[in-house]
Amino acid sequence: MKHLFTAKLNWASKKTPVDLTKKLYSKSHQIQIEGKPILDISAAKAFKGDPELYNPEDLLLSSLVSCHMMSYLYVCSQNGIEVLEYLDNAEAKLEVSEDGSGRFVEVVLNPKVKISNSDQIQLALTLHEKANQLCFIANSCNFPVLHNASCEV
Repeated sequence: MKHLFTAKLNWASKKTPVDLTKKLYSKSHQIQIEGKPILDISAAKAFKGDPELYNPEDLLLSSLVSCHMMSYLYVCSQNGIEVLEYLDNAEAKLEVSEDGSGRFVEVVLNPKVKISNSDQIQLALTLHEKANQLCFIANSCNFPVLHNASCEV
C-alpha cells in the first residue's frame, strides 16, 4: 500500500540594498500542508537563519522522535504493556563539509518510559529495537538512529 503526502513551500525575496551587496537571501519561508496550520521555517541560527523559527534539522529530529514513540506505543500495546509516560531528549549530530554540504551522521534517542508493571521492564526495554524496525522515518534515514532507553514503574 502506498500513501502520498504533499507540502507546499512559499518563499519570496525580501532583499534590502545591504543584502544585495552581500548576496544573501532570507532563509525564512512557509510550508503549508492542506488542512493544517502553516509552519514558519528558517535555517538554523548557525546557517544564518531566524533562531526563533523551526528549521529543517529541528523537524527531521522531531519526526524521528515522534515516529519512534508512536511505533513504540504500538509494539507495547501488542505485548500487553501499559505505558504511563514517555519522555525523550534526543540529539542529532550534523557534520558540515568544507564545500558547505552536510549530513546527519547520527541520532541518539533517549526515551524514558514509565510502565505500570515492574515484571515487564526488560521486555519494555527490548521493544525499542522492534519500534525502530517499524519506524517509517528511521527506515528512511541513511545514518544510525541509536537508542539509550530507560524504563521504570
